[in-house]
Amino acid sequence: MNKIQNHINNFLPDMIAIRHDLHAYPELSNAEYRTSDIVAELLEKWGYEVSRGIGKTGVVGTLHIGSGRKSIGLRADMDALPIYEQTNLAYMSKNAGVMHACGHDGHTTILLTAARYLAETKKFSGTVHLIFQPAEEGFAGAKAMIDDGLFERYPCDRVYGLHNWPGRTAGEFYFKVGPMMASVDTVHISIEGRGGHGAMPENTIDPIVAGASVVMALQTIISRNIPPVDSALITIGSFQGGSASNIIPDLVKLELTIRTFSQKVRVLLKKRVHALVSAQATSYGAQAGILYETGYPPLVNHADETTYAQKIAENTFGKDKVVVLSQPVAPSEDFAFMLEKCPGSYFFLGNGESAELHNPHYVFNDEIIPIGASLWGALVESYLHKI
Repeated sequence: MNKIQNHINNFLPDMIAIRHDLHAYPELSNAEYRTSDIVAELLEKWGYEVSRGIGKTGVVGTLHIGSGRKSIGLRADMDALPIYEQTNLAYMSKNAGVMHACGHDGHTTILLTAARYLAETKKFSGTVHLIFQPAEEGFAGAKAMIDDGLFERYPCDRVYGLHNWPGRTAGEFYFKVGPMMASVDTVHISIEGRGGHGAMPENTIDPIVAGASVVMALQTIISRNIPPVDSALITIGSFQGGSASNIIPDLVKLELTIRTFSQKVRVLLKKRVHALVSAQATSYGAQAGILYETGYPPLVNHADETTYAQKIAENTFGKDKVVVLSQPVAPSEDFAFMLEKCPGSYFFLGNGESAELHNPHYVFNDEIIPIGASLWGALVESYLHKI
């Protein structure tokens, strides 16, 4: 066990109690008022300069030690999900229909644990900014904090984030240079035809047939427009239309999720979806309406910052606890916005056996709290080393 983790173990029960409290009182995106109050009060107690209300409910704790001029940012997300918890834990959610089913209570506690360690030991010279972010779950809290002047008010030479990974060995770290997680865009398509009797289709413009053609044609974008060395995904998750077997409706609606790992491919997909959907609908005499909602960009890790964090993990925990991923993963993460503005990296920490993320049976593993916090401490002490 490393020296940092030995120190953390002295107050670890307190931190686990904080995690259980956060879990029992989860809050949805942009409503993390109680959570941010707790975070701010603890940071102030430990001697941090605290700023609140950044990106609505975000909190930044700043600690400057010594004469060092470099700065580093560490980020944790705080929001929960609209899920009814089914874990039967003693500290399960008391807010019906809201659950920390993605482990953000754990991420917040890991960063708080590191905050307490850094404040108690002060084994660095420079500035550390601890970023407690709201609204990661689909509401782009990272972008809201950036738009609120995050990196202008709290300049960071580099910024890091982590996420627990259920089903992977507890305490193992997973790194990857370059594309790490996908962008996510949502497309709403309406195809308007002319309804009528199912026995007289010649008098109609059938939007269901047009919609079916759109579904099939969309599948060709990946195979015929995207280079084989690139990855992308188009999923039609919803196709709604019609009310009876003998009625041709006026309108059908489709909803798509689109994911890519590069901005270039993302732009190409948007162009092709518009062109293909419009052309298919027109070929059947129907009209297409397209609402293209741009979500999170691809999360792309910076090379130097990623290899640096990987080496810190290897030195702290051993090479057998570090895995270099060969492929990115398809979920998305709004830390991508931060990496567009500041060099840095995002990595995973194994959570052990558990239900998957966003599952009502998911359980965060308290055993990884000191592990994640130890890496944060080692990363700060190494990058902001005393001269």
